[in-house]
Amino acid sequence: MKRIFSLLWCVLALASCSESTAKTEEEQEVASDNFDLSTELVLGDRGAIWGFEFLPDGGIIFTERSGKIGIFKDGKVTELAGVPKVAYESQGGLLDIALHPDFANNGWIYTAYLENVGKAARMNLIRFKIENNALANVEKLLSTSATNEWKGHNGSRILFDKHGYLFWSVGEGGKTSRGGKDSPNKNAQNVKELWGKVHRLHDDGKIPSDNPVLPGNTEPTSIYSYGHRNPQGLAYNAEADEVWESEHGPRGGDELNLIKKGENYGWPFVSYGINYDEVDISGKKHEGYTEPTFQWTPSLGACGLTYLTSDKYGSWKGSIFAGALALNHVSRIYFENGVAKEEKILQDVGRVRDVVQGPDGFLYLSLEGPGRIVKVVPSPKTK
Repeated sequence: MKRIFSLLWCVLALASCSESTAKTEEEQEVASDNFDLSTELVLGDRGAIWGFEFLPDGGIIFTERSGKIGIFKDGKVTELAGVPKVAYESQGGLLDIALHPDFANNGWIYTAYLENVGKAARMNLIRFKIENNALANVEKLLSTSATNEWKGHNGSRILFDKHGYLFWSVGEGGKTSRGGKDSPNKNAQNVKELWGKVHRLHDDGKIPSDNPVLPGNTEPTSIYSYGHRNPQGLAYNAEADEVWESEHGPRGGDELNLIKKGENYGWPFVSYGINYDEVDISGKKHEGYTEPTFQWTPSLGACGLTYLTSDKYGSWKGSIFAGALALNHVSRIYFENGVAKEEKILQDVGRVRDVVQGPDGFLYLSLEGPGRIVKVVPSPKTK
């Protein structure tokens, strides 16, 4: 009798377990985002589009690394005259572009570019207005030292926060790039150098009085955070008042960082990646430095970053989207119980240079080979 009862109990337990498992799977299916993704061409047959912004009149202003600024509207591109001469070499050229938060009233536009000075180069941050399809009222806001001999690791991205502060990311520059205590390029750790930093400025280039006073300095500078290798992504979460940054690691160790005032993110002394000759950099020990929120090994080629605030993609609202230059996809970073996790989307879409949320709430990408801008379109899943 006991044996029969035990057998009956086991059968009921298994049935209950199966029902529970089936219910969990059903709940997961209901909770999942019920859409597929496709891309829709917006603008094509261009050079490498480094950055782009949507204008209030429905147009798109964009930069090409070769030194062109274009406005796309009504199916036509108008190229602006008067663009400064850029060092279109190695990884250099005309890079990001951003609109002033009050652009509709003041007309200010911001861009950054690499400029040759003798045998080396420097990064410049400028602002300008547009008159008669040409740059006007050009103002130089900040320039690095002219020490970038190999023209690589320039950054750079530009954004404004809700307080009107301007953030600009700049790569380490220098003669070369090698991680470790014996690195010949310590620009990112040198608080007297503007290379390898995230800068914070007023919209006119003045230094905010509450910027950090970094170790070795006696007053605030434009430097807001330091120890960055090649930061080519900046994004802003206005609700939490957070600035996020993504940067290229060496061989592995690309990083997603929450940028905090005055903090040191470690390059070239620490990295989750290794040097290209396979020599380790730091043994993955980051004591004394700010840890990345997420790191990619192998490197995805972090470029372009945005924080999604729209409902166009279901529960993806609140996710961070990072472009992958090397791995040709988009990385969606989301948080579960405070832990950052990754989902790879749009596999093999191409080299992703920038990721932008448009005024319509949809995601837009700039892709390379050829340069183009595409819209990311969700559609019901096909069964």
